Amino acid sequence: MRFKKRPFKWQVRLLFTLMIFGILVVTMLIVGTGAYILYQAGVLSPLMREKSFFPMTLLIFILASMAVSTVLTLLFSRVPLRPVHTLVDGMAQLAQGNYKSRIDLGDTPLGENLSESFNLLAEELENTEMLRSDFVNGFSHEFKTPIVSILGFAKLLNRGSVPVEQQKEYLKIIEEESARLAAMATNVLNMTKIENQNILTDVTQYDLSEQLRTCVLLLEKKWTRKKLQITVDFEEYTIFGNEEMLKQVWINLLDNAVKFTPDEGEVSIAIQGQQERLTVEISNTGSEIPPADQARVFQKFYQGDHSRATQGNGLGLSIAQKIVRLHNGQIGVSSRPGRTTFSVELPAHPPF
Repeated sequence: MRFKKRPFKWQVRLLFTLMIFGILVVTMLIVGTGAYILYQAGVLSPLMREKSFFPMTLLIFILASMAVSTVLTLLFSRVPLRPVHTLVDGMAQLAQGNYKSRIDLGDTPLGENLSESFNLLAEELENTEMLRSDFVNGFSHEFKTPIVSILGFAKLLNRGSVPVEQQKEYLKIIEEESARLAAMATNVLNMTKIENQNILTDVTQYDLSEQLRTCVLLLEKKWTRKKLQITVDFEEYTIFGNEEMLKQVWINLLDNAVKFTPDEGEVSIAIQGQQERLTVEISNTGSEIPPADQARVFQKFYQGDHSRATQGNGLGLSIAQKIVRLHNGQIGVSSRPGRTTFSVELPAHPPF
């Protein structure tokens, strides 16, 4: 549930205004009652005949009011300031790294609003910390695995007692793992570059349909090796965007589709054109992505299916999501037994 901003500033002002007004009223009542009692007791009667009575009375009244109001403020401020202390303690917990800290300031509208705002902040910080931790762990694992593999096979080759056939096999593995490291480094650099980019540049109008057909041809070796059927169902569409960036999106999505489609399966590409938006759908047959994994497939280095761990580094979808968002678009995934579909919705007009 996302927080809905509510105008509760006036509630804070009203609360403290009422508190001060109440203290002033109580102060006046106490001082006035004391003065009345002194007058009834005859204490003030002799003083009233003196010329300096009224200035002295005014001074005494002011001093008494200040003293009483100070005492009352110290006593009564504990109640309205108790939520403030709770809020300050909660913020101190967040500052110390305890992002699981939550507060409850009561059932009043003001308390509920403040509690919801603070708890949402804590939740977002906790999620950010989890993503950071997952990123570090994922990157360490993905980076370490090919290095260990290369090191192990290099040691075996260095011994000089490995048969020629095994040498070729080991060298092939070293080559593949080195290519994997190079691809990972490239993806990390691309991800860093895209994440630091907040303004879309090099926007042109180009043929989206032709670009998708070109991306299919670029991956021809991969899908012909698996004897996949490629179904292309769209008319001619043009779009405004960064051509190179969007090409990277289609390559990543098509490469994933080919990668996870079983032999002799099907990959289909479709474009749905509307007045304001264009939607590109890339579908493939194969196993279902569990609902829990669908919510995390766009996270860096996340791979829900551990059996697929050697087929990628979990950065392609993260890069695609960032590029689509730069174009003021949306990317999503839906999956059911036998078919998975990635949908990219982009504005048909310039994204600015």
